[in-house]
Amino acid sequence: TRRSSDLVSNSTVTRIEKSGETLVCSVDNGETIESDCVLMAIGRRPQSASLCLNAAGIKTSEQGFIEVDAFENTSAKGVYALGDVTTTGWELTPVAIAAGRRLADRLFGGQPSARLEYDCIPTVVFSHPPIGTVGMTEPAAVSKYGNDAVKVYKSKFVPMHYALCSDDHKVPMAMKLVCVGPEERVVGIHVIGVGADEMLQGFAVAVKMGATKADLDSTVAIHPTAAEELVTLAPWGAKDGKPWLPASLL
Repeated sequence: TRRSSDLVSNSTVTRIEKSGETLVCSVDNGETIESDCVLMAIGRRPQSASLCLNAAGIKTSEQGFIEVDAFENTSAKGVYALGDVTTTGWELTPVAIAAGRRLADRLFGGQPSARLEYDCIPTVVFSHPPIGTVGMTEPAAVSKYGNDAVKVYKSKFVPMHYALCSDDHKVPMAMKLVCVGPEERVVGIHVIGVGADEMLQGFAVAVKMGATKADLDSTVAIHPTAAEELVTLAPWGAKDGKPWLPASLL
């Protein structure tokens, strides 16, 4: 297809061979993938071995990441670590900045409880189209709250961004809202499509503040945008076939 990605999940490339100008990738599921270019994005290892951290009593993982607790404390008293080199699992520049600011607040700002909360961090894959996600996935929510407590809303459509394009240039968009409990508190928002990276920043604030499906429904849509889909997901303003009002109107 003209603009899309074929995802081969739960698989590992075992061999890459060149056939003329073509690269042939062998996958452990028996498939072969032909391409003119191969990009290997396999992650990074921290360059911590040369620091001899064990001599200072600082524990690291087998991969060399520095072990820290929720307050960025290492195993050595008075020694702190933050950012990509730690075991927090978030190798993102804004996360390191936020963690550093909170650590400074705790150490020098008179705020002993200050720390970065790692449970609701928005992230984006800058692919084409981009993928944005914040909060819990559906399986994670079911695992934590139980299947009966989780309600999921989905939508798939072609955004008006492509209204004047021919059909073979139109790229569909998908959105998913993960809610829990009788109040249907939003614990996860997942978007793939044009503009997903920009729209997610604002919706991440709503998730962080504990917004419910009713709160989103009570927000007037901005038309024409793709983001309005998240505040008009069916059934809009209703639950169990009856009108459902936000807490502000009860």
